[in-house]
Amino acid sequence: MRQNPFGIGGPKVSVIGQGTWYLDRGDRKRAIAALQRGIDLGMTHVDTAEMYGDAELVIADAIAGKRDGLFLVSKVLPSNASRKGTITACERSLKRLKTDYLDCYLLHWRGSYPLQETVAAFEELVAAGKIRSWGVSNFDVDDLDQLRAVSGKGRIACNQVLYHLQERAIEHAVIPWCETHGVAVVAYSPFGHNDFPSPRSAGGEVLQSIADAHKATPRQIALSFLARSPSVFPIPKASSAEHAADNAGAGDLVLSAGEITAIDKAFPRGPKPRGLPML
Repeated sequence: MRQNPFGIGGPKVSVIGQGTWYLDRGDRKRAIAALQRGIDLGMTHVDTAEMYGDAELVIADAIAGKRDGLFLVSKVLPSNASRKGTITACERSLKRLKTDYLDCYLLHWRGSYPLQETVAAFEELVAAGKIRSWGVSNFDVDDLDQLRAVSGKGRIACNQVLYHLQERAIEHAVIPWCETHGVAVVAYSPFGHNDFPSPRSAGGEVLQSIADAHKATPRQIALSFLARSPSVFPIPKASSAEHAADNAGAGDLVLSAGEITAIDKAFPRGPKPRGLPML
């Protein structure tokens, strides 16, 4: 657990959380079991979005009777992010999740509505007690600068961005910006999108070697590396209770400086890209 950087007065946030993209595509009972196992093991940060099909409905079943102590997040689509549309979308998500409030509510990516409208809606939702904090997803530094100019200091709780061993672009500018301005970084798709390093690859062998030293798994080592900065909160999705337990085990891992250097060498961050990578 880490002190809550998402908003004053909220619960502590688990270092490793639970993503839910495509959660509704498989067996519902298996998905619910995975979420519940993760929660029981301390992964109380649960992230979803109105875009994720029926994921909010699956989560509602998984968290029934477990809402206290959770850090629950959802997102509004840019096409709904007018002032009125944002409020309507939030209320719809609350109903689907069967909860009275969200701990954080995000703009999924930047769209055509002025940021002023979306921020005004977010602040109205905060005042109404329907959300405790708000943030964004897939925002690059120039977008964050514009958002901060609109919202003022200390209002942006987090920026959720693509981050995994083979896609480290946010380390160039986004993470430093967020750390400077007290904004949490939530890492989505932390294993890549069906692209985790093969155990037979050079990088995979490095992960396995470090995993063996910690009696851990390569995926746990990858999550620990991404979470090495106190500002970063990875949110892997688990397709089973066993996968959830494996993810949760990364929360207690501490890598040595030498191990971090070895992973950094095996998976170099590369040059700064022209645009922010996203899925």
